[in-house]
Amino acid sequence: MAKQVPDTRNVGKDAMKEDGTINRAALPAIFNPEDLNALEQALRLKDQFPGTTVTMLTMGPGRAAEIIREGLYRGADEGYLLTDRAFAGADTLATSYAIATAIRKIGPFDLIIGGRQAIDGDTAQVGPQVAEKLGLPQVTYAEEILNLDENARKVTIERHIDGGVETVEAPYPLVVTVNGSAAPCRPRNAKLVQKYKRALGVQEKAAITKDGGVLPYADLYETRPYLNLRELSAADVDADFSQCGLAGSPTKVKAVISISFQTKDSKRMTGSDNDVEGLVVELLSNHTIG
Repeated sequence: MAKQVPDTRNVGKDAMKEDGTINRAALPAIFNPEDLNALEQALRLKDQFPGTTVTMLTMGPGRAAEIIREGLYRGADEGYLLTDRAFAGADTLATSYAIATAIRKIGPFDLIIGGRQAIDGDTAQVGPQVAEKLGLPQVTYAEEILNLDENARKVTIERHIDGGVETVEAPYPLVVTVNGSAAPCRPRNAKLVQKYKRALGVQEKAAITKDGGVLPYADLYETRPYLNLRELSAADVDADFSQCGLAGSPTKVKAVISISFQTKDSKRMTGSDNDVEGLVVELLSNHTIG
């Protein structure tokens, strides 16, 4: 599981629509950072176990196909874009429902690996909710997948906990969410970039050919099927429309703002007893602590 997210370092006045949803068209889009950490764990398993395939799944508008290409450039084998206007405005509950229905439709799997959380929401809820909807065990806050025992169908995972780390075993099929402190994702592979650089989704092709435009290298999409990125609609995954998008989202966002601290908002302090005591008194008085 991976997500294309708005770059939260560039949140401006147009970042939010009137209905409380993010105006993604007004923000630069990037690969969610922790999903890259998750992709690396999947690719390491592929390296270790010949015959393993890594399938990307992302939900979003047509431009989110860029996430699939980025995964292919790094070693993923295939990808699906879950895209439909019915999914727009989804909170974590509706998002996890859509993703879970798509996973069921795509077919058999051993591990579902995703980032701990997305930077546009920071809830860390989607991964666990997907596990719950699929009736699967889950391991969250993973730092590294240490071992996979194919005979016992168990995975050994090191995960972060408050004050340290712990090593756990879990049976698979399994959902794993990976921390940003895990190993960074490997860079793009030059040969794979050359192979997949012209891969496009249906909506991307439609945008190019709109108003009489010509699709470059159109013959390649007939002779090289792997260049046709697959898209799934709500109907394709047999989704219940009442559980999708805004209709299936009990959570509503009131506002999205960017807070920038100015020099006048900061206070320089020393490590003296008086300064420390004064800071504690101030934090208690404004209920930051206590």
